[in-house]
Amino acid sequence: MYKNFKFIFTLLMIMACARAGAYQMAGERIRSPWADEINVNNVWNEYPRPLMQRDQWINLNGLWDYAITTLTAQQPTVWQDKILVPFCIESALSGVGKSLDENHALWYRTTFKLPKKWNKNNLIYLNFGAVDWSAEVWVNGTKVGSHTGGYTAFSIDVTNAVAHKGDNELVVRVLDATDVGYQPCGKQRSKARGIWYTPVSGIWQTVWLEPVPQAHFERIYCHPDIKAGTVTIEALKSQPTATKTEVRLLDAKGKVVARAEAVMSPVLTLPKPVKLWTPDQPNLYDIEVLLKNEKGKVLDRVRSYFAMREFGMARDANGFMRFTLNGKPIFQFGLLDQGWWPDGLYTAPSPEAMRYDIDKTRQWGFNLIRKHVKVEPELWYAHCDRVGIIVWQDMPSGDYDNGQPWDDWGHSYYRGVVVCQRSQESIDNYYKEWGEIISQFGAFGCIASWIPFNEAWGQFNTWSVVNWTKRRDPSRLVNPASGGNLYCCGDILDVHNYPEPKFFFGDPDRVMVMGEYGGIGYPVTDHTWVKSDQNWGYIKFNNTQEVTDTYVSYAQMLIDLARKHGYSGAIYTQTTDCETEVNGIMTYDRRVVKMQEDRIATINRQVINSVSPTAYFNAEKNSVEVWL
Repeated sequence: MYKNFKFIFTLLMIMACARAGAYQMAGERIRSPWADEINVNNVWNEYPRPLMQRDQWINLNGLWDYAITTLTAQQPTVWQDKILVPFCIESALSGVGKSLDENHALWYRTTFKLPKKWNKNNLIYLNFGAVDWSAEVWVNGTKVGSHTGGYTAFSIDVTNAVAHKGDNELVVRVLDATDVGYQPCGKQRSKARGIWYTPVSGIWQTVWLEPVPQAHFERIYCHPDIKAGTVTIEALKSQPTATKTEVRLLDAKGKVVARAEAVMSPVLTLPKPVKLWTPDQPNLYDIEVLLKNEKGKVLDRVRSYFAMREFGMARDANGFMRFTLNGKPIFQFGLLDQGWWPDGLYTAPSPEAMRYDIDKTRQWGFNLIRKHVKVEPELWYAHCDRVGIIVWQDMPSGDYDNGQPWDDWGHSYYRGVVVCQRSQESIDNYYKEWGEIISQFGAFGCIASWIPFNEAWGQFNTWSVVNWTKRRDPSRLVNPASGGNLYCCGDILDVHNYPEPKFFFGDPDRVMVMGEYGGIGYPVTDHTWVKSDQNWGYIKFNNTQEVTDTYVSYAQMLIDLARKHGYSGAIYTQTTDCETEVNGIMTYDRRVVKMQEDRIATINRQVINSVSPTAYFNAEKNSVEVWL
């Protein structure tokens, strides 16, 4: 028995090594340090859903078979080579480095075994973090589901298709037209240039399996009430009325310190004093949520957390509308974060690499990230929750290369310019994908505002979209169109100017922000995407001193804008270089910081402190009160 086990173990190790040995990164471009640490048998191995964690799961990331075929071709019988999931096919880390166009399909294939210890009475769910753009899925030859939308997770019940003994075959077919048609694609372009980057096609986030009880939680939302010191747990369940939800508040040692129970949405009263979440003190509460039947038997159990915080706005003594956090003013100051990598494109090489960008942003003294026309894995938002980073979340743009004058925009209110005439199919898809993003990520405490449009890219029916977004999530502010076209709706007036921040005009009823500025370029030798003069920035220097001096001078202008003109937030472009753009604080490969970090951290804190303490007018009391 022992000899047989030893032989099988050795054989499996040899097979694993052989698979790993077949992998090689594609291309010769620059790479981040984490790319050198890739282990194909242990890729993105963290549990992917931090707000609803269960104990049992299988990570399916790793080397899969792939093939590119015509649109009409059937499932391949011969596979072209291996691809490393979850990296898109165009990326170096995928090991492929090939493009996919609208006339071809991308096929994936892998096999998996279910653990013997999994309860055979449970359902088996197959989960995809994100697939760009259209996916069809087969298990053991049976089509089990499909999904469109490149930025959100989806789950498929594959219980009736899987075998509990032996191998199971998983096949995925992907279509991705990128910038041909109406699908949201953000900065992706079939012909990368300037501010447009290499396309991303196929699986680009973790694929995983999970056993789920017949009666189970489908999603958990926590709604804090900081004034009452309570949190309402909205638990979406597969069997809504036949079960009860119990929530248990846990201390740092895992001890239960408070609990509540209800059929639908239990309300948990927190021990005093209530610990509020702020960038300086990002307090989080850990909870365990249980699904029970009428006899009290636990059917499902998940772990989650929440932040006690409230984003809003209020008028100060000078008549300016200001951002507030937990009722106090806050200047929200951060970076335009594209979330691109030279080796993984949309996907960081590892969770550690992904968190590095957030940690550096915090180290530099910022309290905000604008996630620019892209969405990240849930683990990204969870880390922002943990370290105290506020997030402005963009809707990934699309449908604006269709012959319409999408670039006819500016810093003036809407005056009848036709921006984008979308088909009804395009409009329906916009609402579908934007709604899925809000539903999936609206549970994270760090997100302060939603941005439906950027610079008129695909902008349509702005009033309707803003109102729809507000109804979908009344707890957050809405920035109608970052940079314009500007309408008198929503909560925020957002203008862009490069390179320096600048005042154009104000709005007494909305919070005013400089949604983009900066773009100070500095190409660092041996750390650029291209070697030629194709590298660009809005202005360019050749040393750290000049770049830092210019950055500091712009920050001082922001302080003036905040105090004299009522600006309450700003976004500097940008965290890292991106392909031919060399205007990042870091190089694209994350190996060089191009500014003097201590100086920018110091001036950034001065910018954030420029509006506090201050005063505001309390209309209910008809008096001026001071924020402390």
